[in-house]
Amino acid sequence: MNVTLDLSRSPATPVQPARVNLSGLTRIGLANALVEAGLVEQKQARMRAGQIWGWIHNYGVTDFGQMSNVAKELRAKLDDTFTLARPEIVERQVSKDGTRKYLLRTAPGIEIESVYIPDVGRSGALCVSSQVGCTLNCTFCHTGTQPLVRNLTAAEIVAQVQVCRDDLGEWPSDRPDRLLSNIVFMGMGEPLYNLGAVSDAIDIISDGEGIGLSRRRITVSTSGVVPELENLGNKTQAMLAISLHATNDELRDKLVPLNKKYPIEQLMAGIRAYPGLSNARRVTFEYVMLKGVNDSPAEARALVQLLKGIPAKINLIPFNPWPGSPYECSSWSTIETFAAILNKAGYASPIRTPRGRDILAACGQLKSESEKLRASARRKLAVEPTLEPGPADAVVDG
Repeated sequence: MNVTLDLSRSPATPVQPARVNLSGLTRIGLANALVEAGLVEQKQARMRAGQIWGWIHNYGVTDFGQMSNVAKELRAKLDDTFTLARPEIVERQVSKDGTRKYLLRTAPGIEIESVYIPDVGRSGALCVSSQVGCTLNCTFCHTGTQPLVRNLTAAEIVAQVQVCRDDLGEWPSDRPDRLLSNIVFMGMGEPLYNLGAVSDAIDIISDGEGIGLSRRRITVSTSGVVPELENLGNKTQAMLAISLHATNDELRDKLVPLNKKYPIEQLMAGIRAYPGLSNARRVTFEYVMLKGVNDSPAEARALVQLLKGIPAKINLIPFNPWPGSPYECSSWSTIETFAAILNKAGYASPIRTPRGRDILAACGQLKSESEKLRASARRKLAVEPTLEPGPADAVVDG
């Protein structure tokens, strides 16, 4: 039987391309976008970009109509061509310790989490995500159980900072009593697998005429993508943190599968060559404490030998439980013994006080899938450690 297709109907309305969010453009990128859109002439681009930049990143506006020193006609054209929209806040949770977790929807089907932790660094730190999901499958990390969806854009990374500052009332940026002083790329994803967007976001966040956070207060945590370490240092001048968790390849292969590709010897060589490494710019090594797995005195001594000669500090992280996790947290006495060995060898080794456990906002607990726990289950997870107040659950310097 012959079938004839009727092609006489009008074609579907073409899909309009998404408007570019100016929040994710560097200064040069913003100036170029204005020229390419035909909104300003080349000779005016730098000046106009500077005006718009200040409104976006110093005053935090989301409406072009508020840019009072920009001509009304240009404001209308900007509104027709670009966007300043924030992500949708799907859920905002506040822990009993003041930690705030944001579940953000940046596009249909694209959800990420970021966490603000008060009273760390100079005043407070924001843990931001660089990918939706993760490819690394670290066995102790909840985020690692969520498959990678895609990299985040620079605009989506910067938006996490903007949303937090909206929530904290942090505009304009130059106010002296800011509650957000540090940024840590330690949320969902491996930042070095999205270095282009991460680098642009850091340029935007650290610009002195905008958000204005010092690059020394921006830390990028990696599981050890060795070939990109030098690029990270050269492009961003950010502080480096290494998700280590083991001192030998056999164990690290299990905990951090990326180690099979870049084993510890290669990783340590890459760290020693990190641009700007010095006593003033130490590497932070993250070491999650897993009961009966990596927490023995012998492993503490092996860690001392492994880091010999590297300007470093070691953050000991009590394991934060999540639904179905295969590990338990080391006992407090075990962690103290481990820390004492490191301290005796001359390494600062603060033990992070878990923050936001009751809302699954602590280190290794972020996951954007709608895997929600009943309140009773959350209470069981929120095991309060008998700790004195100490460093918060984020890597920060200063």
